[in-house]
Parts: sequence; C-alpha cells; structure tokens
Amino acid sequence: MGAGTGAGTGAGGGGGLDAAFFVAWLEEAAGEIARQRDRLTELDAAIGDADHGTNLDRGFSEVLRTLRETPPASPAQALMAAGATLIRRVGGASGPLYGSAFRQMGKTLDGGEAPRPSVTPAELAEAFSAGVVAVERLGKAAAGDKTMIDALAPASRALSHAVRDGLEVREALTRAARAAADGARATVPMTARRGRASYLGERSVGHEDPGAASSALIVTALATAASRTAAG
Repeated sequence: MGAGTGAGTGAGGGGGLDAAFFVAWLEEAAGEIARQRDRLTELDAAIGDADHGTNLDRGFSEVLRTLRETPPASPAQALMAAGATLIRRVGGASGPLYGSAFRQMGKTLDGGEAPRPSVTPAELAEAFSAGVVAVERLGKAAAGDKTMIDALAPASRALSHAVRDGLEVREALTRAARAAADGARATVPMTARRGRASYLGERSVGHEDPGAASSALIVTALATAASRTAAG
C-alpha cells in the first residue's frame, strides 16, 4: 500500500513513526469507513440522523485527496491537514469532533518551525490522549454517555499502558483497537446522555452508538497500518 509521501514507512519495534505511517493510517481508516459506510448509517438511523456513514466516507475521501495534493512532511502536518479537512467537509457533529481530535494530535506532535520527521510510540500515545481530551471538551461528553468517548477513552488507556510496559508498537496498537471495539459494543445497553440520541432517552438502549462504532474502526485502522507498514 503506497502512502504517497515519498517517505519510508516506519512502524517497527521502538522505531520512529514517520509521515508515511500516519498517511497509511488515514488511508486504512478511509478504506474501512467506506466498507462499513452502510452499517454506520444503519446504526445512525436507529438513534440519529442516518447520515454518519455517508458523512464520514465523504470526509475521509476528502482527507485522502488533500494528502495527495499536498504530501505532508511530518506526522503533525498529516494529522492537522486531516483534522482541518474533516472540520471543513463533514456535516453534523462528527466532523468537528473527529477534526478536533486529529488537529489536537497534530498540535501535540508539532515541532514548531522544524517539524519532527518521526515520532516515538510514547509520543503517539500522548498525542492520542490529547485528541481524546479535545473530543471530551468539545462534545462535553464522558465515559458512559454513549458516545465515541466510550471507544476512544479505553483505547487511549490501553495504548498508554502498553507503551509504558514496553510493548512494541504493533502489539500496543492491537490492544488499543481491541479496547476500542469492546468499548463500542459496551454502548449497546447504555442510555444516551449526549448528542441527538439523548433525545430518545430510554429508547436509545439496545443500539450501538454510531460514533463509538466509527471510532473503533479508526483505531483498528491504526493497528492495521502498523502491521502493514512494518511488514512492508
């Protein structure tokens, strides 16, 4: 899978994660969202506006076009470009929320006037955590509110713990993906307390939150990118 940046991919053992790795993540995320677009829209039809999959698919397609037109020179540039594009191109709440997450990750990894060409797994974990905090603040949501936070927060914790334990990046991200998927499934019995689904009250019980579901897909794409770039 080509990242289209001209840079070598880095995702091995304790090595640096370069711009091409982050582009590979966004490519994987775009592909997975396209494949799961109808499922995400069906989930949203039950408790939302029935446009989550369509909006995200369009937004991530625009992200890929942006990255092809202006290949990023650093992880920070890739993430901030993705965030700005999602905010600009995705309707509803998901655009600003995902856009803010990616932009905050990019800002956390930004090296100022001299962009860092690669970052460490520990720096990725720190940036991921900062992105989750940005979503919490913008959405005024917490764990248990039946939102994307229910997938993102456990993924962030799993990633941070795995990195601190010295696991190599592929295993650390696999654990994060597993935690995100578990978190998304755990929203099914919850009552929504934030977003449009909260208007349904108890009727939101029994449905997986679409934002949590798409968050799990994006974290899974991160783990997939690590495996594929390392193998390549």
